[in-house]
Amino acid sequence: MATYRPLPLGLTIKPSDIDGLGLFTMMHIGADTNLGNTHVITNTRIIRTPLGGFINHSDEPNCRLSELEGHKWLWTIRPIESGEELTVTYTMYEVENPNV
Repeated sequence: MATYRPLPLGLTIKPSDIDGLGLFTMMHIGADTNLGNTHVITNTRIIRTPLGGFINHSDEPNCRLSELEGHKWLWTIRPIESGEELTVTYTMYEVENPNV
C-alpha cells in the first residue's frame, strides 16, 4: 500500500528568489522524471495539490506540466541538481470566486 506524501521525497518548500516560496530539490533528479500530480481537473474546478502550489514561473524552466485523464503532472525537462528551484512556464488566469 502506498502512503500519501504532500511532496515527493527529496523536495522541499523554502524562500524563493523568484517569488515568495518555491519548490526546491534536495537531491539530483534526472531528466524526464515524473515528480507527481500538481492539479486535479474536474468539470468545474482546478484543484492544486501541495506539489502544484509552490511551483514558480520561469521563461527558462527546468520542468514542464503534462495533462492526462484529469490530472496535471510535473516532469523534469533536464537533470536538476540538489538545491535548484523547480520551475515551469505558466500564465496567470482569472478566478471566479477567490474565497472558495
